[in-house]
Amino acid sequence: MRRAAEAFPLRPNELFVALDAMGVYGCHTAGVYRPSRIVPQGQDQTGGTRMKVLLLAAGVGRRLGDPNRDMPKALLRFGDKSLLQRHIEILHSFAITDIAVTVGHLAETIRQEIARLGLGEQVRTIDNPRYREGSVVSLWSGRDVLTSGEPVLLMDADVLYDARLMSRLLTGDPANCFLLDRAIAPGDEPVKLCIRDDRIVDFHKRPQVAHDWHGESVGFFRLTPPIAAALAARADDYVRQGSAQLEYEEPLRDMVLAAAPGTFGYAEVTGLPWTEIDFAEDVRHAQTAIFPRLLDVATTRAAVAGAAG
Repeated sequence: MRRAAEAFPLRPNELFVALDAMGVYGCHTAGVYRPSRIVPQGQDQTGGTRMKVLLLAAGVGRRLGDPNRDMPKALLRFGDKSLLQRHIEILHSFAITDIAVTVGHLAETIRQEIARLGLGEQVRTIDNPRYREGSVVSLWSGRDVLTSGEPVLLMDADVLYDARLMSRLLTGDPANCFLLDRAIAPGDEPVKLCIRDDRIVDFHKRPQVAHDWHGESVGFFRLTPPIAAALAARADDYVRQGSAQLEYEEPLRDMVLAAAPGTFGYAEVTGLPWTEIDFAEDVRHAQTAIFPRLLDVATTRAAVAGAAG
């Protein structure tokens, strides 16, 4: 879907958008910006707790059109790097190295890219032979990651972004965190994160729960071990009960609707450069409007180190 990347006018609790220039990050919950400690180079935000990544990259990407059918979306290149390489470099910059990638469409090309990066023994692939069905099958295919007993980052692979979004995801409370952008295109295509009384009350392209306002979900989620395991169980139910044609957001939405207040929260990324790539026009938008605004990992780290000092 096409993303509007222009900065959202600052409101009192949205000052954190400007604070990115200083490397200060946090998570928004209960209407308050909560600055978190800076994550030093070589450490993760949990003080050493292992974290796993499940990167969903199995889809065909039909909506990109015929010229791109021979390339998984994760291998689209911006500058001299593929989306996959950018994901891995950003994750590694936060000392997150336990990465699993679900593959299906042209899976061997993704394995070749991992090998080209010299990461064949570090980044593993998970085969989803049913990749032409809904993405809930890719979620289900990665259930060993979700049930590992460790925190999990669940991520769409077809997103161009920089390390500032990852900082927002990794820092602050609550532990089960979504990313939200208030700058949202109209229509049914964006997945909406719906807020009422400063908590998430719905999560869907066509939300059904009354809410005060909504933003767009980036497609990145930080999950605690119990929530990740519960999500795996729900994905298993979907696949076994004949709902494999649905998207992975459906079981996650079930959990949002059933959760006690405060179980899930969100970090705002309004004004930061990112885009999901679904259509050919998204590729053009990414090249012209998003890529020029990205900060490389070293620049982001320098900003963080400067603020910490």
